[in-house]
Amino acid sequence: MSDPLHDAVLSALKSVPHPRLGDDVVSLGLISGVVVKGGNVGFAIEVDPREAPALEPLRRACEAAVKALPGVTSCTAVLTAERPAGSAPAAQHSHAAPSQPSPGQPASPGAPLGLDVKAIIAVASGKGGVGKSTTAINLAMALAAGGRRVGLLDADIYGPSIPRMSGMSGRPSTPDGKRLRPMQAHGVNIMSMGFLVDEETPMIWRGPMVQSALQQMLGDVDWGPLDVLVVDLPPGTGDAQLTMAQRVPLAGAVIVSTPQDIALLDARKAINMFRKVNVPILGVVENMSYFCCPNCGHRTEIFAHGGARACAKRYEVPFLGEIPLDPVIRETSDGGTPIVVSQPGSPQALAYLEIGQRVIEGLALAPTRAAPTISYD
Repeated sequence: MSDPLHDAVLSALKSVPHPRLGDDVVSLGLISGVVVKGGNVGFAIEVDPREAPALEPLRRACEAAVKALPGVTSCTAVLTAERPAGSAPAAQHSHAAPSQPSPGQPASPGAPLGLDVKAIIAVASGKGGVGKSTTAINLAMALAAGGRRVGLLDADIYGPSIPRMSGMSGRPSTPDGKRLRPMQAHGVNIMSMGFLVDEETPMIWRGPMVQSALQQMLGDVDWGPLDVLVVDLPPGTGDAQLTMAQRVPLAGAVIVSTPQDIALLDARKAINMFRKVNVPILGVVENMSYFCCPNCGHRTEIFAHGGARACAKRYEVPFLGEIPLDPVIRETSDGGTPIVVSQPGSPQALAYLEIGQRVIEGLALAPTRAAPTISYD
């Protein structure tokens, strides 16, 4: 059964003409990825990559048309540049690569995001399943425990987990109808695509749509003044990582890995990727480093041990610490009360607090870095 608001969104967009092609954006097949959650609406406008900069007024007009609908509290439209305007839209399940500059041509730098943030750090991993998001949220809480103003951006558009880990639900508000106000949990400002869509709704978005969404979750959110913004990146070395490296002046990256060789292979790829875009590596975290039986205290190194430390030594980057494989870390994360908040005096929480302190020390040593321009060889 069709959602009435979904149909109303498309009907409203039919009133918005393309400035060059004449017909409306819906009839031209330019609208895709429409997501409706409560009164929050998001969609993509597929345009010719050569026209994207000039079509910002079209994007704003589409947003305004939808925001005027009864029951709509916020609207986020993103421009994508994946196919020529007016051509047949690609299937929703398409995974075509985003357009890239020609070899030797630099990517265009992003517009200023207007953030009042002293340092933005990325938490990354080369592969999934290594506990990166758990590390990111506990790191953010550890930094906040030191009295710092901290934000946490869940940049994993396809698999956002920070809403559940933070214990937050509901939708961000927009007091002025232009910028979203981040959610707040345990003293940390948080933004995630998970607040805008249902938990079980798949985000069937192409690469350029992800890039635009990330840029808007940074620039169109009223983060306020922050000492540190922690960005929980999705696993891998793809669109989201390149977007953050190109569009955002990252102060550094924290790489999370488990000790076994197969995870470290991908962790090394993550280190090399950030080095290629001149982002300092603040250090490597070995997650699930060992398991101590809660009954007898026997220590078992399930995934081997020491691999991340050896990786850090090989690449001459700091080793930030070891986090054990412990049921209480999983339980507190799943329950929305990260262990740094719920059990701040526990050995597990102290391990995260020590990592946070080392990250702060690394930020003091990291060189000042402007947003880079990337050339594709």
